[in-house]
Amino acid sequence: IRELNDRFNEVNTEFLICMACLDPSNVFYAFDKQKLIRLAKFYPSDFSPIELMVLESQLGTYTLDVRSRDELSNVMGIGELTIKLVKSKMDDTYPLVYLLVKLALLLPVATATVERAFSSMKIMKTRLRNRMGDE
Repeated sequence: IRELNDRFNEVNTEFLICMACLDPSNVFYAFDKQKLIRLAKFYPSDFSPIELMVLESQLGTYTLDVRSRDELSNVMGIGELTIKLVKSKMDDTYPLVYLLVKLALLLPVATATVERAFSSMKIMKTRLRNRMGDE
């Protein structure tokens, strides 16, 4: 736990905890409506104050709906959940919940892309410094 605390600041830790509430395993055991509202607040350009209220309402109904559907009972990850939501047309029924799930899926890709860019820049700088040292 100490290593995680060293790696991630308090905001990042809260973000990851909130994101974990989307985990569909064990019939959505980790689902926490208030944490998902906090997760949506991390995206102010995607969720207006009015949409946050609508999201809260959608989350209540969504929870009951997904727990009662057999096709969603064995879902093991957020990616698989997204596919099943689209196949069952629940993305149209719960558009703000679906948006939140999509944003949660996009974050690791966006973070990895930025990290790769910085890693590439570091490699280029190292090569340039080594060349300058040789001359």
